[in-house]
Amino acid sequence: MTAPSFFRFLFFLVVPLLAKAGDWPTWRGPNGNGQSDEQDAPAKWSATENVSWKVALPGPGNSSPIVAKGKVFVTQATEDGKRRALLCFDRRTGKKLWERATSFPGKEPTHKTNPYCAASPATDGKVIVVSHGSAGLVAYDFEGKEIWQRNDLGPQRHIWGNASSPLPYGKTFIQLWGPGPVVFILAVDSSTGETVWKHDLPEARGKDEKHWFGSWSTPVLRNNHGRDELLLGLPKKLVAFDPQTGKKIWWCNGLGDLVYNNAAITGDYVMATSGYGGPALGVKAGKDASGDITSQRLWVTTERNLQRIGTGAVVGDHYYILTEPGILQCIEIATGKIMKKARVGNGGNWGSITHVSGKLYVTNQGGQTLILSAKPDFEVLTTNPVNEMTRGSLAFSGQQAFLRTYKHLWCLGK
Repeated sequence: MTAPSFFRFLFFLVVPLLAKAGDWPTWRGPNGNGQSDEQDAPAKWSATENVSWKVALPGPGNSSPIVAKGKVFVTQATEDGKRRALLCFDRRTGKKLWERATSFPGKEPTHKTNPYCAASPATDGKVIVVSHGSAGLVAYDFEGKEIWQRNDLGPQRHIWGNASSPLPYGKTFIQLWGPGPVVFILAVDSSTGETVWKHDLPEARGKDEKHWFGSWSTPVLRNNHGRDELLLGLPKKLVAFDPQTGKKIWWCNGLGDLVYNNAAITGDYVMATSGYGGPALGVKAGKDASGDITSQRLWVTTERNLQRIGTGAVVGDHYYILTEPGILQCIEIATGKIMKKARVGNGGNWGSITHVSGKLYVTNQGGQTLILSAKPDFEVLTTNPVNEMTRGSLAFSGQQAFLRTYKHLWCLGK
């Protein structure tokens, strides 16, 4: 076999394998809960070791990549937020395939730690939807053609910016619009962008853009004994919505004024946490849950908690979360008891945990990906540094991991 024939053979052998690799369609994975069914995720890498490719990005950002149909997508703001874009890369080579930008000439407040375009993209396999904050929602096909745009939803105004990502559900995408003086949740048609339902959330509104009050959480879906529910942490309460109509099904009081991370679910048990030292709660919400179920709350913390920004992952009866100061906690969901806590890695953390084949993966702000055993007496198995600032989370697909830092998009693994 000649060399060119060999490489053609190799190409046609490898590309179908990549095409069959499991997609990572939202920032928390196929089910939106930080669970991956990958069996051979990379376990060791550095800035120079076990790197398939890396490409430079035009600026910092807190969003995470998604992977679908052989392509990697990430949002990116430039020109001080006046240009907000979706970037598409070839999953195999890292080559940039296209970039589509939305202009925003207005002013939108945010914090220096939260650059514009903090929301991650999401796809239903047909279109990719991005939330560009006050610039609105935009949908593209996989070749970069704009399918629809919603720039009529109004501003998002909070001094810390926004971050909630779109969530695909059936023939819709669901989006939390906020925080700030105007807060609502809505579902738009995935093909046209038209509003399917909209539910105002006056109880989640801040007094003004400087009010330390609001939610940056992304809704989470669960099937509750045959009934689909959309779980969302809001200021003061955890709420379950009907994802088909937007109507509230049940709610449980006990959260604080600020909510950054997503709700966690195992069976009938639901756990939610507040940020900025606020309380966490656990509630049993089975098939008959309806209305105010605060009386069914199992526990609520009373002592000040460590800052929690990234979302944790559920393994069995326990919830693992890496706090902003870099302290990993294992929490028993039924009781709220912290089974173990320990400092892991160096520096602070905004990253969310993913559970992959009995291991926990999380990348801290220093660019260290910590791999830990997923058990109550957890231990650090490996520490994988790329030595670049990041506040994003890993995406897993086809024996590879994808990481967005403030400088590069990385493809890690063989």
